Amino acid sequence: MITGAELYEKLKDVRISGGACTFTPEKCESMAPLVNAINALKKERNAVILAHSYVSPEIVYGVADYTGDSYALAKDATRTTADTIVFAAVRFMGETAKILNPGKRVLIPGTDTGCTLADAVTGDDVRRLRKEFPEHTFVCYINTTADVKAECEVCVTSSNVYHIVETIPNDKIYFLPDKLMGQNLVDEMKRRGVEKDIQIFGGRCYVHEEYDPEMVRFLRLKFPGVKVLSHPECNPGIIKVSDYVGSTSQMLDYVQKSKDDRFAMLTECGLSSRLQIEFPEKQIVGSCTLCKYMKSNTLEGILRVLLKPRPQDEITLDEDVRLRAQRCIDAMFEYVERKPVSHVPLEIPS
Repeated sequence: MITGAELYEKLKDVRISGGACTFTPEKCESMAPLVNAINALKKERNAVILAHSYVSPEIVYGVADYTGDSYALAKDATRTTADTIVFAAVRFMGETAKILNPGKRVLIPGTDTGCTLADAVTGDDVRRLRKEFPEHTFVCYINTTADVKAECEVCVTSSNVYHIVETIPNDKIYFLPDKLMGQNLVDEMKRRGVEKDIQIFGGRCYVHEEYDPEMVRFLRLKFPGVKVLSHPECNPGIIKVSDYVGSTSQMLDYVQKSKDDRFAMLTECGLSSRLQIEFPEKQIVGSCTLCKYMKSNTLEGILRVLLKPRPQDEITLDEDVRLRAQRCIDAMFEYVERKPVSHVPLEIPS
């Protein structure tokens, strides 16, 4: 059991703008009964809660059993012995958990579980493109549906995309659905001296595409010495003026190890909340950018799916689609362990 005061002690350092990311003793007092009810039900129902770093802090620090980015959670999903997985994130992540855990019940508590990237491409799109580009290896970002993964050779995340594409023996790659990450992929392969014919789909993350280099220049003027960290879903102009580029887990690790004390995080503000809680001595500056899909996950929604899930809350997949999608994800885990023919370490701009 946790008290409101204990919950407030965990969350008090969150100072991201907006009421949804600010915590008072009163707010925490009202949340404590929900947190306690969920944690009790988890044990009763043999359930485990996975939470992406972008969901609200009260979920991450109140009820989640595993927290991380897409890659970390995909691996965590394979380790649990629970009968039920409640995935506080978006629907494609719940599908990934179901692909890897066909015998488990997977529930999604959010009320708006889409994703502008995952919704940008369909399995039919990939089948059409494969006829147009028959010699290309199709590489899909993890932010895709099971139907799309089933049509691709290998899945990637923001933490391993460069390594995997460099390692793939084919020099013809079709990357989907993220256009901006695809452009960054092309630039990084050129920087590494790796010759690849990379075709790119046109999807975008609505959160990350709004950042622009002028914003970075403003942040550097207003906060001298700030280290700017950005996600590979940002546009190439942002990547070029950032101090570090990486997945949410990689950015968290960078801040933890850095001797600097002021950072701007160009990604969804759930990560900034985590950093403020875990490293209160460090200053996180800049505006808060919310993902409406991730933030549709709430304590109330988690309690509801544990008590009485609706049919639309549960992930179900056609077995043929699931098996082909699993091969795509398994290929990602295999490629991560391989060494590319040549590798140039990522240079961090000064």
